[in-house]
Amino acid sequence: MTLFTRLDQWKERGTISPEQHTLLTGLSRGEPFSLFLELNLLLYAGVLLFVGGLGWTVSTWSQQLGDVLVLAVLSVLFGTSLWYCFSRATASLIFDYVLYFGCLIWTVELAYIENRFQMLSGQWDLYLLATAGLYFFLAYRFDNRFVLTLALTSLAGYFGLSIAHWGGRQDTDYRNYAVLYGLMVGGAGTLLERRGLKPHFFDTYLNIAANVLFWAILAGVFERQDNSFWLLCLIALCAASLAWGLKRRQALFIAYAAVYGYIGINSILLHNLHDFMAIVAYFLVTGVAMLVLLVWISRRFGREQ
Repeated sequence: MTLFTRLDQWKERGTISPEQHTLLTGLSRGEPFSLFLELNLLLYAGVLLFVGGLGWTVSTWSQQLGDVLVLAVLSVLFGTSLWYCFSRATASLIFDYVLYFGCLIWTVELAYIENRFQMLSGQWDLYLLATAGLYFFLAYRFDNRFVLTLALTSLAGYFGLSIAHWGGRQDTDYRNYAVLYGLMVGGAGTLLERRGLKPHFFDTYLNIAANVLFWAILAGVFERQDNSFWLLCLIALCAASLAWGLKRRQALFIAYAAVYGYIGINSILLHNLHDFMAIVAYFLVTGVAMLVLLVWISRRFGREQ
């Protein structure tokens, strides 16, 4: 029996998906395959590490370099990045990385200005609001989902720091804000997708909204007093995420339902369990079962995004 015959049998049995069958068949024939996604992620990570190193250099050597030189260098880098992006009629190979680099440089420069001069008296929420507005404009102008992610996280930071200014704030304030933010982001993404405005951005909005909502609700479940409401919310959200994943064949949302549900339910089941060996045995069994479930989900429902 040849390798190709086995691959055909595995495909007929559902052991591998049609996409996996095509890929494995091509590899068996010596055909080239794309590493675009992996290289893309590595390049974005490289940009992030470079800017992180630049930020460390600025914070460490700013006294020796002087404010004028630091701000001049950061401004030139930011301005050159924007000039490059706006001067190109069509995107080049490095276009997205230059845009992402410029956005991160903007963040470093703002942080330096506020730390050194306190121009807004420590009101970081205003910086984050302005930054979110800039990132939203650049994301939609240049069709970049990484920059859209920066915009949404900056907006989350703005609301979080705004709440920090409230007197007598409690953890419930932050949790309720997070739920509101998640619903707002999900609603905005849905509205924009239905209006046909960058509909491929919808997954970014939905993933951020789902994770924020799950974390906020889990925080309520972890509170041992009056957590019944949050447990019901967690079950409802897991059901919604599961239904959405099955309907759209998106393995990620099925995994959200499985993983977050697993964490929430276990926090309640193990609350009164103090036997160390029993806890270890429980996690060994359920952890392996969860891993098998996630692998099955990936094979059964995974698809190219």
